[in-house]
Amino acid sequence: MSQPLSLQSTGSERRLPDRQPTVVSTAWYRRLVRDETGVTAILVVLVLGVGLLHPQFLGTDNLLSTARSAVFVGLLAAGMVFALAMREVDLSVGGNFALTVVAGAMLMRAGLNPWLALPVMLVLSTLLGVANGVITTYARIPSFIVTLATALLYRGIALALADGKQIFELPQDSSYFTWFGGRTLGVPTSLWVVGLCVTALTVVFTRTRFGAQVRAIGSNPDAAAFTGLPVNRVRIGALGLSGLMAGVAGATALAFFMSGDPTLGQGFELTAIAAAIIGGTPLAGGRGSVPGALVGALILAVVTSALVFFRIPINWTSFATGGVILFAVAADAGLRRYRAAQQARAPRGA
Repeated sequence: MSQPLSLQSTGSERRLPDRQPTVVSTAWYRRLVRDETGVTAILVVLVLGVGLLHPQFLGTDNLLSTARSAVFVGLLAAGMVFALAMREVDLSVGGNFALTVVAGAMLMRAGLNPWLALPVMLVLSTLLGVANGVITTYARIPSFIVTLATALLYRGIALALADGKQIFELPQDSSYFTWFGGRTLGVPTSLWVVGLCVTALTVVFTRTRFGAQVRAIGSNPDAAAFTGLPVNRVRIGALGLSGLMAGVAGATALAFFMSGDPTLGQGFELTAIAAAIIGGTPLAGGRGSVPGALVGALILAVVTSALVFFRIPINWTSFATGGVILFAVAADAGLRRYRAAQQARAPRGA
């Protein structure tokens, strides 16, 4: 009796050291491999790859210019994460963006202080997003259809208000333009704005009740409704937040371009959705990554900038962008499957 017990004890003691490295390795892996790791690695490899062939691409001015070109789509994609995580989609962000720019420009040309026009622009864009949510919720129409219609509606209003022309004669000597559209500490102020917004939205998405409700509803809408979650209110809030980010992007664009152009933002809605998906927010809902959406926008901006250095005709821009989207999504999906397999093996080694 004692011998088997001794052997069992000895075997247990021998197995314990074998388990510990597995637990440590898995813990290290979980810290390293997160939702944004795959796309971030792709971004770094892409930048370094272009830089090896064209060293001037790695110049500070060029990198800042490339990053600044991703600001508008990055802001739209950050807000899109909330809609996609709830299995909704907001195709109106491009029209919302253009209408916000035109409305702000008209207010400023009429004599309103640009800094006072800013909150009006943000409130307007938020209400446009809320309108999408209200129609989707209470008319029981899919958000895809609703926002497709409002995309045309919002842009049509912008074109009508601006009479199809750019709005000039703005107070360009105002600090709104000189600071908001300029640089702070040597970095375009718009980059500070997008960094602040992404940080705030990341906290909202991952650390607040609203963010948890968005993820829960996106994972299983029926179960969420059965447990008493305010599905209607959260849906309206998510689409309202998407509208707010369109307003932030519009206010930033107005400060940079110093004119109200109703044609701005054409195609931004699809690019923002692509950036969010590249960054780890699936159409199936239930999860998302605000920082990943920004990284996705940066990848698309780097591709566009790299084409210039390689002297590739602009006609190939869409082809290259589509290829990068497919590659990035496939690589990130492979990384997620590998991570899921590692996590599935973790309990057996615990």
